[in-house]
Amino acid sequence: MPRTYHLWTIGCQMNAADTRGLAAHLEALDLTPTGCAAEADVLVMNTCVIRQQAEDKILRVLDNWRAFKQQRPELIVAVMGCLVGRQADPSLRAQWPFVDVFLPPSDPTALLELLRHRDLDRAARDALRRAEPDADVAPALPPSAQGRTVTAQVPAVLGCSHACTFCVIPYRRGPERSRPRQNILDEIRRLADQGVREVTLLGQIVDRYGLDLGGGADLAGLLEDAAQVAGIWRLRFLTSHPAWMTDRLLDAVARSEKVQPYLEIPVQSGNDDVLAAMHRGYTVRQFRELVGRIRQRLPDAGINSDVIVGFPGETEAQFMDTHRLLEELRLDFLHIASYSPRPETFAARRLPDDVPDDEKERRRRLLEDQHRRILTEKHQAYVGRTVRVLVEGRDDKRARWWGRTPQYKLVYFPATDDRLGQLTDVVIEWAGPFTLVGVAGRKQDVRFAM
Repeated sequence: MPRTYHLWTIGCQMNAADTRGLAAHLEALDLTPTGCAAEADVLVMNTCVIRQQAEDKILRVLDNWRAFKQQRPELIVAVMGCLVGRQADPSLRAQWPFVDVFLPPSDPTALLELLRHRDLDRAARDALRRAEPDADVAPALPPSAQGRTVTAQVPAVLGCSHACTFCVIPYRRGPERSRPRQNILDEIRRLADQGVREVTLLGQIVDRYGLDLGGGADLAGLLEDAAQVAGIWRLRFLTSHPAWMTDRLLDAVARSEKVQPYLEIPVQSGNDDVLAAMHRGYTVRQFRELVGRIRQRLPDAGINSDVIVGFPGETEAQFMDTHRLLEELRLDFLHIASYSPRPETFAARRLPDDVPDDEKERRRRLLEDQHRRILTEKHQAYVGRTVRVLVEGRDDKRARWWGRTPQYKLVYFPATDDRLGQLTDVVIEWAGPFTLVGVAGRKQDVRFAM
């Protein structure tokens, strides 16, 4: 019987949530984690194919795992996530015959069956599976992570039905499905009982939560319910979509002490023709107005965004529209990516990838330089201010703790006592483009129920 497991994860926070749930299942089967892939009895790779760079890295790791399997045929190898999609393509099995099981995103059932009943035939495994509990009520955290995990992601919306022309998610994770409200709240309660103090609700378009459930369910109401969970001090949600972020949702953030003033709203481009080609569903004017409404209702909000450069047909003038928009809005963080065609997407099938790679890289670097300058300027306003940080971990090499502000700014500070999971006031003494450094004050008493 396998004794140890090793999980290798790449990609989004939804993948991180899936990995955490799988780890809980594996440890419920008495497996223990190991950080060394070469020593594990079970290897699981949770994959992402949203960009070519991620897919290339996956292939390199799989080549290493092929060698492990050749040396130890009893090793169990599983591949999970968006590389697999909702149904494993037969070509995957032909390409990687050493992989024992391919798992769809968010569904570890086939691996768990194999581990529980590997010596039984398929009919017996199917009978046992029908008698086993739903994976959605698994332990929220694996025992190995309990007591030292401060933040966790909880999926609220699975899949996506929007189908931006560049995005592979609808083809790999399937159509949009909201999880039942009670399942989500039960998971949050279990996380709180196990020491988690901050929860992020996830969805490809998380603002659309509840539209498929009926009865008036929405993300604002879910956040209000989640804020009542004892032990949870902070709530976040991502990723939002500019066309679906309502004033009701913004007002829910403004009213709550627990829901943090931090929003991720991808703009992707600052040119209307490019946005239309991407099938984004909004204009630059509408995005600009949304940022204005956010800053009016939530003056201290941190606003993060995503940008793609070199989308098919993007001209230099259209790219410069993006550059000017970002200079105007001065957002709090950007994820900047060069376009790469993804299989099955409309853009890959119908639009020529006509921006040269070196030009994509030039545009990406220009936005990176702009972003670094803007953040350096913005963060100088933090010097001398006191910010409240939820401490998530310790940098042992530099003997300092780290955590996040409500706006998701990364803060480091030295302290000799144990600050993990504590709310701490930090006076900022130095500010760079991506981190703040300060001196800790006292730990904070939490004013809401714990």
